[in-house]
Amino acid sequence: MSRIIPLTIAAFASCLVLVPAHAAPSTSKGSISVAQVSQMLKEAPTNRMAQQVLTAYLGGVGEAAGIMVDLGGAPCKRPFTLTAEDVRRTMDTAPAGTPASEVAATPLLVRDMLARAGCHSQ
Repeated sequence: MSRIIPLTIAAFASCLVLVPAHAAPSTSKGSISVAQVSQMLKEAPTNRMAQQVLTAYLGGVGEAAGIMVDLGGAPCKRPFTLTAEDVRRTMDTAPAGTPASEVAATPLLVRDMLARAGCHSQ
């Protein structure tokens, strides 16, 4: 069961390969960066491919977060939600002083979803 989370993330992360060559880079460790997510969020309203890639990525993040909560038994007070505004706000929480192309977006998004849903470990 522990392989499901990395496989889910890898499957959705591979969708980012479809993004045009001018897309922001992944982190040097290969993680999806804040820069990538911010760029796709910016382009999504007018670029169908960006919209599809962003939707697939965010769906994968939500799915992986849900699996982690289910496997970890962390009860949540509210269901997970994720809007474009939530994503924008979360990308703005990236640490200052570190380039957005070097900050992994997924942990920021998962942490934000867990906090807003009121999840806590037992």
